[in-house]
Amino acid sequence: MSKMRNFRILVQYEGTRYQGWQRQDSTGNTIQGKLEMILAKMTGLDFVQVDGSGRTDAGVHARGQVANFKIDTALSAQEVMDYLNHYLPEDIGVTSIQEVPERFHSRLNAKGKTYCYRIWNSSLPCVFERRYVYELPEQLDLDAMRAAASCFVGKHDFKAFTSNKKSKKSTVRTIDAIQIENVGKEIVITYSGDGFLYHMVRILTGTLIEVGLGQRSPASVGALLAQNAARELSGVLVPAKGLCLVEVRY
Repeated sequence: MSKMRNFRILVQYEGTRYQGWQRQDSTGNTIQGKLEMILAKMTGLDFVQVDGSGRTDAGVHARGQVANFKIDTALSAQEVMDYLNHYLPEDIGVTSIQEVPERFHSRLNAKGKTYCYRIWNSSLPCVFERRYVYELPEQLDLDAMRAAASCFVGKHDFKAFTSNKKSKKSTVRTIDAIQIENVGKEIVITYSGDGFLYHMVRILTGTLIEVGLGQRSPASVGALLAQNAARELSGVLVPAKGLCLVEVRY
């Protein structure tokens, strides 16, 4: 008697030309959609569901997205991965695979995530990395940004830092660390936490940039959290292309 096997995969993708992770009825141009289509072809089934650790937005990249799917197959894990990589487009790749217990679920079992946001902080063009960075020529005050970032660390209600106004789910999240580093002409902001709301990292980054430009004070950022402020009072939503999902922790 055949048995469903649960496979966990690590997926990398350059999100530039995709409508995000999540499958959509209106387009096949999503990461989840591409994976599901190939697995359906491999198994001969009409549909194979692939569950990701979370949904990345249109244009967002991933180095460490985790997903899982259950299939009945005689193929080895390596053969499944080879099949996926043979048919996936060149801007999506599966970099590891393992068979996991039936109860493993990439989203429900996730304990934490790390994202990074890259800012090209120069007036010079960024020809080769332009798809992965937000180009911002104005100089930023990194010390002020770090002071503001420290306000975000810990357990807070991040209602002011999500674009999703309709959701009835909790907007409380815990951020473990925010690092702001200068790497050549780049400023890299790395966020680690138990989970992130819709657009949260991009709005936090927009708020920190406004602090770096002197448009708001570090203390005002703490006030946004303390007052449980509305989304309209926090910073701008920065472009998706600077954002990358680095790691999911279990």
